[in-house]
Amino acid sequence: MNSLSDSIALAGNLAKESFAEALWPTRCALCDIPHTVLCETCKMNLPYIDWWNACPLCGSPYGRTQCCDCNEFSLSQIERKRLPFLSCASVVRYQSEAARLVRVFKDHGEQRLARELARLMAQVAHPAWTQDSPTVVGIPSTTRAIRARGFDHMELITKEISGFLGLQSAQPLARPRAIDQRKLGRMGRLDNMSNRFKVLPGATVPQDVLLVDDVYTTGSTLSAASEALLDAGAARVRCLTFARVL
Repeated sequence: MNSLSDSIALAGNLAKESFAEALWPTRCALCDIPHTVLCETCKMNLPYIDWWNACPLCGSPYGRTQCCDCNEFSLSQIERKRLPFLSCASVVRYQSEAARLVRVFKDHGEQRLARELARLMAQVAHPAWTQDSPTVVGIPSTTRAIRARGFDHMELITKEISGFLGLQSAQPLARPRAIDQRKLGRMGRLDNMSNRFKVLPGATVPQDVLLVDDVYTTGSTLSAASEALLDAGAARVRCLTFARVL
């Protein structure tokens, strides 16, 4: 009986998907070619960050020898002496194509892009990062953002990344009460994120954390979330983002 019920449910879902595809055909978010949310050509031409040229600490695209984003002077501009996380890596530079992918995913509701973005992010996670089986934790969206979008975009990406890397995922962080970071300047982002992240009461904080977000702009969001996790008992936090603002 269960097998028959499952078969009927599967057939119903396939019919719904076929109907939806007929009305709203799947198209590449960048070039509009049909049958895929991100075609291979567009994927190949994204502005990827060269790992060999990137800063091993903050992931800045051209900081391998001398980073202009996480040196003592630059960090002092955001009132920091050091970054709280051990290292960070990003997939692409936040330029036109990458920015459009993020907008289509977050603001236009193309949730199927979560799997494509997560796949690319998982590929730049250093193998050494996963040796201790860290727990994947996503930066939680605000309640206001979820109401506007209808979903938590980082919850989707976190689930996909944990699957690709074979890691557990968890969410010990409470939803922050903060306005949209994209509307703020560099210092505004820092002030907005100050003490914004808190660990949920009774939550178990993993010793090793792989903290993920969609875009690294100033590092204020990742730093604030990392500090909250470390203060609550995490021993090591490493970060992973899809795009990096130059």
